[in-house]
Formats: sequence, C-alpha cells, structure tokens
Amino acid sequence: MNGRRNFLRRGALSAAGLALYGGCTTSRTAGPTRKVIVLGFDGMDPVITGRLAREGKLPNVATLLARGDFRPLGTTVPPLSPVAWATFTTGMNPGGHGIYDFVHRDATTLSPYLSTARAEAPGRTVRMGDWLIPLSSGKITLLREGKPFWETLEERGVPTTIVRAPANFPPGPSGGKQLSGMGTPDLQGTYGLYAYFTDDESFKPTGESGGEVFRVRRQNHQVRARLLGPANSFRADGRQTGADFTVSIDPRHAVAKIAIQGEDVLLRQGEWSPWVRVSFEMLPYVQSVSGIVRFYLKEAHPHFKLYATPVNIDPANPALPIATPDAYAHEMYEVLGPFYTQGMPHDTKALSNGVLDDHEFLQQAALVFDEHSRMFDFELERFRRGFLFLYTDHVDQIGHMFWRAIDAASPTSTRGAYRDVVEQTYRDVDGMIGKALARVDDDTTLLVMSDHGFAPFHRAFNLNTWLQQAGYLALDQNRRRGATPLEEYNWDATRAYGLGLQGLYLNLRGREQFGVVRREGEGDRLVAEIAARLLEVRDPRTGQKVVERVYRATEIFKGPALAQAPDLIVGYARGYRVAWDSVLGKANEAVLADNTDKWSGDHSMAAELVPGVLLANRKISARQPSLVDLAPTVLAELAAPTAAGMEGRSIF
Repeated sequence: MNGRRNFLRRGALSAAGLALYGGCTTSRTAGPTRKVIVLGFDGMDPVITGRLAREGKLPNVATLLARGDFRPLGTTVPPLSPVAWATFTTGMNPGGHGIYDFVHRDATTLSPYLSTARAEAPGRTVRMGDWLIPLSSGKITLLREGKPFWETLEERGVPTTIVRAPANFPPGPSGGKQLSGMGTPDLQGTYGLYAYFTDDESFKPTGESGGEVFRVRRQNHQVRARLLGPANSFRADGRQTGADFTVSIDPRHAVAKIAIQGEDVLLRQGEWSPWVRVSFEMLPYVQSVSGIVRFYLKEAHPHFKLYATPVNIDPANPALPIATPDAYAHEMYEVLGPFYTQGMPHDTKALSNGVLDDHEFLQQAALVFDEHSRMFDFELERFRRGFLFLYTDHVDQIGHMFWRAIDAASPTSTRGAYRDVVEQTYRDVDGMIGKALARVDDDTTLLVMSDHGFAPFHRAFNLNTWLQQAGYLALDQNRRRGATPLEEYNWDATRAYGLGLQGLYLNLRGREQFGVVRREGEGDRLVAEIAARLLEVRDPRTGQKVVERVYRATEIFKGPALAQAPDLIVGYARGYRVAWDSVLGKANEAVLADNTDKWSGDHSMAAELVPGVLLANRKISARQPSLVDLAPTVLAELAAPTAAGMEGRSIF
C-alpha cells in the first residue's frame, strides 16, 4: 500500500452504501483435477528473498527454487499496490484498467477521490421531518475497468476462489467465490479510522489523520465513552451513529471491564480483546447495521488509555458488499469466527501517531496475519480443482513501518532494535508456501508473486512546493480558512499540480475546471519542460538526484482509460518519495525534508528500482516476466483463452 488512511473525508463509501445495501494458444489441457495456486505477497522484495533463501532461512522458498524457478517480476508504472494488482487481475496496463494511484481527481470539480470505488447516494428520497426515506437504490461501483481473468475461467466451468484480491471492492458477479481485499472500507467508509480514549491530557498524537483521540474523564473508577459508527444516511443532517459503552477500572489492579450493548469484556493491561459485535441504529426499530471491533487496554493506571480498531464490516452480516456470493463471507465467518474485513487492516497510522508503540503494533499485525493464514488453511484444505488465490499485505506493511530497523541511514533508525522483524515476515509467508507445497502434485502449478519490491524512504519531496517555486503553481493569497489544498490554488496562474503519490497533472483548458494550458503545442512543451527540470533536481544535502525517471502517460499507457491518467508519473530515486502533504495537493515551505515518520520504507519510486518477486514450481522461459504476464499464464495453465485487451503471454 501503499498509501495512508484517510485520504478523503469520512463516509465516502458508507453514506450511500449503507442506505440500501440489502485468443492465446494454451500450454495445457485442462483435466478434471487441474489446479493453479497463486500466493500474492504484497511488497515481497527479490533481493531480500534471494538473500534469506541463500542463508537457509526460507526452506520452502529453497524447495520451490529446487523444483522450479525464481525471477524478479516487472512491476507497473507507477509501482503502487492498487495499480499493480489491477494489472495482475486484468492483464492490462493502467490505460486499460484505469487505476493510476490510490487517489484520483475529478477534473471537472477538482476534488480528489479514492481510485478504486465510488459510492452513489439514492437518487430519490422523501423527507419526513428529520428523516430521509429513499425511494431508489444507492450503489457502490468498482472503478477498476477490464475483465478479471477469473471470470474467463468461470465461463469455462473452472472453479475459482479469490481471497482478499486488492482493487476488487465490491466484487463483481461471479460463478466462483470472492472476498474483497485492499480497497474495502471500514464501516465509516474510510481506509481505517481507529479510536483512542484517554484521560492523559499530555498525550499529543504525532499525526492528524488515520484516527481520532477522545478525551475522557475517570469518575469513581469509571469511564463513559462512545464508539462512532457510520454516518446515518437516513437522517437529513447525516449525523454520525454511535454506540455508548462504559469502562470500569479496578482501583488496585491493572484490569478493566468494558460493557457495551449487553456484552462485558474483561481486559488486563496490555491485552487485546476478541472481536466484539456492535450495532448502530439507522432507523429506530427498523434498521441497524452491524460492525465488529477489537479493544486494546494500553494502560489502566495511572492514566486510562484504550485503543479501538476501526469498526470493521461484520462478515456474519455485511452492511456492504464484501463477497460473492453474499453468503461466502458468512461461510468463512462460520469456520473462522469474526475477522478483519477492512482492506488494509495493519494500523500503520496508530503506530505513526504514537497511539500504539512498536511492540503493540506488532501484536496487532500478528493478529492480522493469523487470520490470513487461517483463511488460506481453510480454502487449501478443500481445494480440489481450478484456481485458488490468496493475498496478504503482511510483508508490505511491516516493510513500510520497520525498514528503519534494517537501515542504519534511516532518520528514524531503531539502531539495532527490531532488526529481525522484517526477516520474520518473510519467514511467516515462507510457512504459507510450505503449506501449498504439501498439496502440490503433478497437476498443480504453484506461483508465488509480489506486486513490487522495497526501498528506503529517507527524504520527502514536496512536489507541489517544487512546482510553486519553479513557477508552475500559484496559491490564492486570499484563500479561505478550512479550504482543501486544491481549493487554495490560484487556478488562473497554475499550469501544473501534483496529486496522489506519483501523479502530476497539467491544468489543461477544456479538461480541468479552470484550465489555462492549451492542450496542443503548449501542453506538449510544458510536459517536456517539467520532466527535464525534475530530472535535474538534486538534494542540496547530498548532491544526489531526487527523481530517477519521469514517465509521460501518452508514451507508456494505452487503452480506453488513458484519458484518466496523470500527464506525468514521477519515478523517484531510491531514498526519496513524495511528501505526505503533497499527496492531496498541499504545498509546504520546504521542498525536501527528512522523513521522520516510522513509515520508513516504500516503493513509490521508479518502477525499475522496485521489481517484485516471481517463484514457480516449473522453469520460467520468459526472460523478463512482468505483472501483465500472470493473467495469461493462469489462463493458459487452465486451458482458457486470453481476454480482449490482455497484453502479456504465459511465462512458461
């Protein structure tokens, strides 16, 4: 991921959704027991994988190497998770599937939105006092274009099971089973908003996004608080729903009891609760929605500190469409119990903001990975034929947060502490590979792959500040308080702006709402000029180049979604990445600054610098396999034709 929680305002997906959700030559002959298993490990790096395998620390990777092959896997431009996984799913470049970043912008309104899904409120409502009664359906639309390769398999009668595929919310109609992954919101419609309840007035979060801090008072050893749910789209004012709860704190021991909606949860200090089901009333006596939450009692004395995970969609009774068929989520719940449905469950923001410390975050990460492992165990046990895919972001998320533990040059280096954490994630997924190998026979193709690799993130480059200082972007001197970053621009004097992790857009006449740049002639010259100047940027501290490559959209993308692309993709050098504030268009005072966040590793760089991993239990004939090749490979292995628009070919 990569990216942060809370790119957009709360409720972007929940408000509408909760209201009414109620020809390639094949290489094989598909037999009755033909099988393909793909394990998708987000962020698995080929250099680290190769080193650990040579050191004997990844025995199952070593076994797979002895039987088959290992290659770096070419990633997408840009090498961002939703972009890369959409390419894996469709076999298309971004010009075909239309996903270019975590964040896109509406050129006509100049407002940002999440790139993979859009919610639409009911078109017709009747107001009755404070209430809005919908007369038509709201809907949530998957914005990824192109045909997933597993649909082609299903059309040919091949069974498919897709567990936690990214950029696949909501999952489309299918003859197989799908559980959505990255892009699935929490119940508030965000990438994940934690809640932190404390009476410690001295606590100041180190960041502003990703969660909320609630100041509480302890009276007679008791704390009263409220857990926030989704915005109520049945109310005219759209006020947020909530669930009240009480915490009774033992005066002598570090123990507390949480009482919420008739359920009591007893926790010792430093203990995580099991999942707790919480109901949020939408229409009195008529409709409510169910969510699940875990609590962590960080401290009972002398201060009260309680963390609550983002409220997740309840898999036993989903308020939003997270599975196909609908009953699949409940089926998995019946076997595994409650589980994270949130697409990006590792709470990296809680760690960055100082709400969870390193040890506590790793505890939470272990809970997440245990769920992913049990999902794989469940499906692998009953897998007899067809296609099985499982995704986990465990390696990626730990890599983001603990690269500082293996990088002495990191501004937030741990100086030796936690140095084995990143390695342990590779050992964790190696265990998954071992389970798959135990089920592999002569009729099974096993692929282990990642969407990209990893690199250090030492210095943050504010693209919009650079554009401002270079004379391409201007701020409105009379900008109003509370305006969003894009609302602060003087558009009459702005010719280019950055949005997303790697996108740069021209303020084109006839495309942007207040466009001033003529598309022909002027636009072409401006693109070439900005690209050349970015490649000349040097870090004044080290003299190193900041930008490795600049990609022109019209030269690298092709397909029906090309019009949605940024005009330029900025490929940063190792050690550099866009500043967080610049992602949504903000220009700060400094062009370059040390990255002092615990988010210390990244891959939002030039694609050539961060290839992914490809392991197979057969020899790979492709010299330079790429993500676009994997969909055709799976189809070929199961004797199915490639779909229209696919660009690659079988790696075998």
